[in-house]
Order: sequence, then C-alpha cells, then structure tokens
Amino acid sequence: MLTGVRETKRDKIFMVCNYFFVLFAFIIVLYPLIYVVSASISDPKLVNSGEMWLFPKGITFEGYKRVFENAAIWSGYANTILYTVVGTSINLFVTLPAAYALSRKDFVGRNFFMGMFMVTMFFGGGLVPSYLLVKELGMIDSMWALVLPSAASIWNIIVSRTFFQSTIPNELQDAAQIDGCTNLRMFIKIVLPLSMPIIAVMALFYGVGHWNSYFSALIYLNDSAKYPLQLVLRQILVLQEMSAQGGGLMDASTASALNSKAEIAALVKYAVIIVATVPVITLYPFLQRYFVQGVMIGSVKG
Repeated sequence: MLTGVRETKRDKIFMVCNYFFVLFAFIIVLYPLIYVVSASISDPKLVNSGEMWLFPKGITFEGYKRVFENAAIWSGYANTILYTVVGTSINLFVTLPAAYALSRKDFVGRNFFMGMFMVTMFFGGGLVPSYLLVKELGMIDSMWALVLPSAASIWNIIVSRTFFQSTIPNELQDAAQIDGCTNLRMFIKIVLPLSMPIIAVMALFYGVGHWNSYFSALIYLNDSAKYPLQLVLRQILVLQEMSAQGGGLMDASTASALNSKAEIAALVKYAVIIVATVPVITLYPFLQRYFVQGVMIGSVKG
C-alpha cells in the first residue's frame, strides 16, 4: 500500500471481502488435509460412521504399522521414486534444449517446428495406437513405457521458451559468440545457470506428474513388483470396495472377517496417502521461491 494514500470506504469493503474470501478458500483447502491426517490415526469404525469428522478419535497407529510392514507398499515407494527421478531427468533433458532452440531468433524454421509441436496439443493418436506403438518398441512391462512416451510436454516447452526469450538477453548471447563460444557451451555454461527458476518449475511440474501417475502403469505394467505407489494404493481402494460389496452375500463370520479387512484397508489407505504426499510437501518449500518466479513468466511486459 502506498504511503499517504487514504483508503476510501469502497477500498475497505474490498479488502474485507478479500480477507473473507481468502479465509474461506483456506478452510476449504485445509479441511481435507486435516481430515486425512486424522482418519489415518483414528478408529476406522468411527471414521466410517461419520463420528470422526475433523479431529482424530480412537487414536491408533495400526495403519502406519501395516504400511511399514507391507513389502508391496515399500516396493511401490521405491519404484515411484525411481520413475520420478528418471522421468523428470528425461523431461528436463528434452524440454530445456528444445525450448532454448525455439527461443533463438537465428534458428531457421523455428516457426514451422513450433507449429508442428502445437498440433500435437490438439490431436493425438489415442490409447490403442499408443499401446501398439509401445508394444512394438518392446517397452511393455518396463520403466521406459512410463517415462519415454511422456518425455516432453508441449505446454512446458512453450513456457520454457517464453522464459528464455524474456530473461536471457540477446546481447549476452551475441557477446558469447564473439568470444568464440559454441551454441552448446553457451547453453550449458551461460543459459542454464541463469535459468534456475524455470528449471525448478519444470522439475516440480514433471516430478509431481510422475509421482501421482498411475494410469500408464495400469496400462503398460504386468509385473506387480514394478507397480508404482499410486497403483498399490489403487489396489487397496479396490480391495476395500470389493470387500464392502461382497459382505452381504456371505455368512455372518465371513462377512465379519471381510468387514474387518475392509476397515484395515481403509486405515491403510489414509496412511498411504500421507506417506505418499509427504515427499512432495517436503520438497515444495525449497522450490517455492523459484516456483513463484516461474509462474510469473510473461505476466509483465515492458
């Protein structure tokens, strides 16, 4: 707020409305987080009955105990970390050089290539042709089926290109060329060190995408030992749903046993959600500064 500028009545009303809106949005975002954390350490019977709606009741750490004892969850965790690290590295290796090349005014045919790239944003081959292509390339049931087909995002290339165009001065590139610097050396030694904001933003975008992805693994992976964490969590949800639906068709003892398993599955489900979310939440504060700079790319002109 500028010093010496007097607020009008409309300004005050506007600020009050803004505070109420922000507070309302904060509550909407915060409530699911508190609920999941509370449900992960609450008695599943109280959670299913609706008695636990905000703070934990009947505190139990059985869900986390089952998570730490479950080999499939730890295997899925390790697979997800591997897929995220390898996939994000490939994404950055493809996206940043492509975006830098397309940002150079002396790159012959850059408008043609940019147009061809943008076509893929509106038209795609579909699931069946994509599956047949991956199968013919021999990548079924391998990590490469998850990371190579999504090696580049055209939208992220456009955002990165905009960053290079608006942030890296042409004079700096001209001076480097006069000193005998090659394009590759200029990209590695000059451009990349000045591009930490966009590198961090792209790493965050791609990393979160790989971390939360499960559909590609569901389509391309057959070996359960290679399942990512999100697919393991999906299996837990399916088991819980099937147990709940099948309980009424069996005798009392069997239904009770299945109901008990469904309650444990629900408890494990919330615990896995917390365990799966912690790495992303932990990483974000370190990238927040660059993330704020990155999302402002192209918003200010002149």
